[in-house]
Parts: sequence; structure tokens; C-alpha cells
Amino acid sequence: MPDPYILILFVVGSLIALVAWLPLVFRRAPLSLPIVCVALGAGIFSLPQVGFDPMPQAYPDITERLTEFVVIIALMGAGLKIDRVFNLKRWGVTWRLLGITMMVSIAAIAGLGYGLLGLGLAGAILLAGSLAPTDPVLASDIQVGAPQEGKEDEVRFGLTSEAGLNDGLAFPFVHLAIALALVAAGQKTDWFVEWFTVNVLWETGAGLVIGWAVGWLFGWLTFMIPISTRLAATRDGFIVLAATFISYSVTEMLHCYGFLAVFITALAFRHADRDHDFHVQMHDFIEQIERMAMMVVLVLFGGALVSGLLAPLRPIDMLAAVLIVLVVRPAAGMLGFIGWDAPMREKLILAFFGIRGVGSFYYLAYGLNAAPFAGGDRLWALVGLICLMSILLHGITVTPVMRWFDRSQGRDPDADEDADQATTSGRGASA
Repeated sequence: MPDPYILILFVVGSLIALVAWLPLVFRRAPLSLPIVCVALGAGIFSLPQVGFDPMPQAYPDITERLTEFVVIIALMGAGLKIDRVFNLKRWGVTWRLLGITMMVSIAAIAGLGYGLLGLGLAGAILLAGSLAPTDPVLASDIQVGAPQEGKEDEVRFGLTSEAGLNDGLAFPFVHLAIALALVAAGQKTDWFVEWFTVNVLWETGAGLVIGWAVGWLFGWLTFMIPISTRLAATRDGFIVLAATFISYSVTEMLHCYGFLAVFITALAFRHADRDHDFHVQMHDFIEQIERMAMMVVLVLFGGALVSGLLAPLRPIDMLAAVLIVLVVRPAAGMLGFIGWDAPMREKLILAFFGIRGVGSFYYLAYGLNAAPFAGGDRLWALVGLICLMSILLHGITVTPVMRWFDRSQGRDPDADEDADQATTSGRGASA
């Protein structure tokens, strides 16, 4: 029997190689990297030699911090990718997805949780706050391309900007669920004023301001100070990691929404010099970290599935999961697009691809760690089932749907992919 440490190195090395190679294999196939990662995790943790229980309930703090890390990395990458200058009118699809689609989704999921599943008001709102946001991690396959790549149609832009900003709307509802759970446990009485003034107004507003300030500062240090001392002169992708960590930590130390701040930091950073090729290097660097971190979380998720994560499910829970994935998000999406002048195919794709994943794991872990909720194992099973359904359904359909959409727009997806490969090869040759 080999040394466990050596065996771990072999397994990790193999997974890293797969993460690097599989996107090339699945570029034109109806299969996604997240599906493979979950399947690998299920296979690995089914082996009797693996004596580790990856259930999130067994490691609540680690679960919260690991998923938190993946989300902030994904948010920085999403913000850097957006070429479109921030403008209230040009970002109209984003406001529809946030102000109508997400709010309707929260109300519908909370209603299902309370009326159909009998979770109690606090648990139902926590479920809604965890599942309503589009995940910035697993939605990467349907987001805009790298900076200056030109792949920024209305569908890809809408889903990217929604995934970046919806955390600022989801977190107040998670805090609302926490407040109600504390009231039910007799640990809090006067909660509404504190929730509205602190969790809604202060934490959201300050998150926006701090995110912009940190992004402006890094933009100035990277692109505007004398050339010899500019951070861009380092050509070091670690700069974007520094911006991510500083933005998030400063915001969280002031008890504001760090997720929102990180995305705003990325937008402000990009705005400092929109066409500088250093943005491409930073994006490529942060995307590699994101894929590695995502792999770890999804492998553990696959392990949790075979370890009994879904065991507490009831038949009614499965019905609710189908309704949330196949009815609630698509219907809320189409409701949000009433009066929007766009082709029906764009509306349908935007409404359908409300992907749930790592962000949902974080919100649930955060809520359960902050207050006593009844039926925590059942909530984990519900969120796990819905995220699994999303990973499988959206992962299988995203490639053929988006290839069809590109052709309907007059683009040749095969030519675009060949051009991307040539560009990547050119970068490697010039390095």
C-alpha cells in the first residue's frame, strides 16, 4: 500500500490534469466540467479506502469558508470579463433580472418552502435566499468571454452581470432568515429596524462604495502612476488576487457585503484602462484559480452525495426541486422580460439558465452557522438536490443551446473556437 501522502499527490495531480484538459474535450460536446468533477468525487469517495466523510454538516466552518473563497474568485473574474461600460440604460437586462426575476424567484421559493414543504418561515426564506441567485461559479460556461474577446451578446452579458450583482440582493434575505430564526429561538426581539437599516441599506450601500474605492485605487496603481512603478509593469497576475482579497476583507471588516464589493472592484479596476492587455493576463490567472477551487468543491460535493447528503429528502421535496428548477426560474425570468424589446430566443435562454451551485452552498452554510434553524439536514438535502439537477440539466444543455444561439445570430461557433485556440497558442508562443 503506497504512502497516503504520495497517493494524495497522485490523485490531486490527476485531477488538475483533467481540469486543464477536459474543457478542450467538451468544447463541442453536451457535457460540462462540473458534471465530471461531481462524478469523480462520487467515484473517489465510494472507494472503501477513502476514510473521509465530506458531508458539509460535519465541517460547517470549512464549508462556509471554502465556498466563500470560490465565490469571491469567480466574482472578480466575472467583473473583469465585462467589456460593456456601466450605464443604467445599457445594463437594462441586468436590472430586469435583479429587480423582477430574482425578487419573484425569492417570493416563489419562499412560498413553496413555507406552504408546500412546511419548513417554517425562517427556513423557507433561507432556502429562497440560497437558491434565487444565479451562481457566478458554475455559470461561467454561459458568461461573456475574456476581456476584449468580443463575445458579449445580450444573453451572455445579462447572465454575467446578474451573477455578479445578485449577491447584493440575496444576502439581505439570508440575514432576514437569520433574524427570524433568532426571534423564534428567543434570542432577538426588535429585529426589523436593524435588519432594514443595517443589513439592507448600510451593508449594500457601503459594499458598493468600498468596492468602487478599492477598484479605483488598484486601477490608479496599475495603470495611471508613472510607468516605471505601475503594477501593470510587473505583468504579474497576482495583482488581481491582491485586489480580490483586499476588497473582500476591508468590506467584511466593516460588516458590509464583500461579494458585492468584489464585483464592483472588478468593474472599477477594468474601467481604469479598458483596453490594456494586462486585463487579459489577470483574467486568465484568476480563471485558473477559480477552476481549481471549483474542482475541489464539486469533488467534495460528489463525495457528499454518495455519503448520504440526499438521505433526508421526502417525495414532496423532490417535487419542489423540479418546480424550482423547471418552473420558478423560467417563469420569473419571462415575467421580468415583459415589455423588453428583444428576440424570444434571448428571453428564453436568459430565463432558463438560472444556474444554482457553489453560491447556494455558501449562503446555506452561512445561515446555518449564524442561527439555529430547524431541519438543517433537510435544507442541505434540498439545496444539494437542486444544485445537482442544475449541474446536470444546465451542463448538458448549455453547449448545444449556445451553439444554436450563436448560429441564429449569424456567428460560426466552430470558427470562434478555432480562433480562441489560435489566440491562446499565440499568447503561449509570445510568453
